[in-house]
Amino acid sequence: MSFKHIVRELREMKDGIGSMSRRVGERKLWHSRTMSHISPDLASTTHVIQQGQWANLPPELLFDIIERVEESEASWPARKSVVFCASVCKSWRDVTKEIVKTPEECGRLTFPISLKQPGPRESPMQCFIKRDRATSTFYLYFGLVPGEGVRDKKLLAAKRIRRATSTEFIVSLVADDFSRASSTYVGKLRQVSPRVSACTYNVGTVSYELNLLRSRGPRRMQCAMHSIPVSSIQEGGTAPTPTIFPQVCDEQFSPSPSLKDKELAADFNSTPSTPFLQSPLASNPGAEPLVLKNKSPRWHEQLQCWCLNFRGRVTVASVKNFQLVAGVDPSHNVSAEQQDRVILQFGKIGKDIFTMDYRYPLSCFQAFTICLSTFDTKPACE
Repeated sequence: MSFKHIVRELREMKDGIGSMSRRVGERKLWHSRTMSHISPDLASTTHVIQQGQWANLPPELLFDIIERVEESEASWPARKSVVFCASVCKSWRDVTKEIVKTPEECGRLTFPISLKQPGPRESPMQCFIKRDRATSTFYLYFGLVPGEGVRDKKLLAAKRIRRATSTEFIVSLVADDFSRASSTYVGKLRQVSPRVSACTYNVGTVSYELNLLRSRGPRRMQCAMHSIPVSSIQEGGTAPTPTIFPQVCDEQFSPSPSLKDKELAADFNSTPSTPFLQSPLASNPGAEPLVLKNKSPRWHEQLQCWCLNFRGRVTVASVKNFQLVAGVDPSHNVSAEQQDRVILQFGKIGKDIFTMDYRYPLSCFQAFTICLSTFDTKPACE
């Protein structure tokens, strides 16, 4: 039996369960209208929803089927078949969760939680961002470049909201709901953050250096990753890997001393500082955070401009283009190869279209939020 036939059977079974549930609901409504003064017959109101022939497969056979589907459907949109397997019933979901690995292990994005887990160590995860100027909305897609005649896989969406004293980017799993009370809410970025979600934590700060009249060359930025220890890029190190999305709620938050210092620097030295948020991670509070910095560009005499090797992923010159590498001291015992490795790169390829490539130890959400910080106006840092 082919995998396409299996997926077709799963879809038909899922549609059958949905229609059966609707019929059950209509039958209950009919009973409530016509028999409101009669004691209900327990036997007639008990409905058993049959889950079909695939729900009771032997564990060994079920594991083999889902494993083959997972291996064969390596990219989107075909990878949605793996999600269909997880939606059949509890037994299928448990087996699917056991088979599907994290992006760090398999280099693939499958479930929403994958967006908050570290990317692959070897090859970067390649995505692109589309900007809608009319609605101040930003869309993150999976893939090299926008496809022609195909529907790209949308990963995240962000809405920019300008306020009197700050600018916010609300990040969501969908493009039509940016409410913080929604189950699709992922996190937010704020230039000045006196209040944050109680169930999310300030895990990083993006700082841009003052650069009046471009006297210091291109933009200079630094990212202090408070949720990722510097040991994660050392030999044998690991980065925190969340497994569930937290619930979101609001309460007053008191910034850390380091964050207060950066906010004062923004007030007095005109150095914009943008904290970004995500779900809590199981990290050691006393560990030294990982710091990312710009990879230094070189001056091209013939072109009379600053240049970086984006390996063909960036084609348009822009002040927003950047590459981030680890900024570590010799005492951290990090290899030279690891120090030169580009962890996140972002650049322009067309009007309102940008590429975003990230790798371990950053997650897709973290990388997207860092890139969003470049879209906020920074007149003194250009």
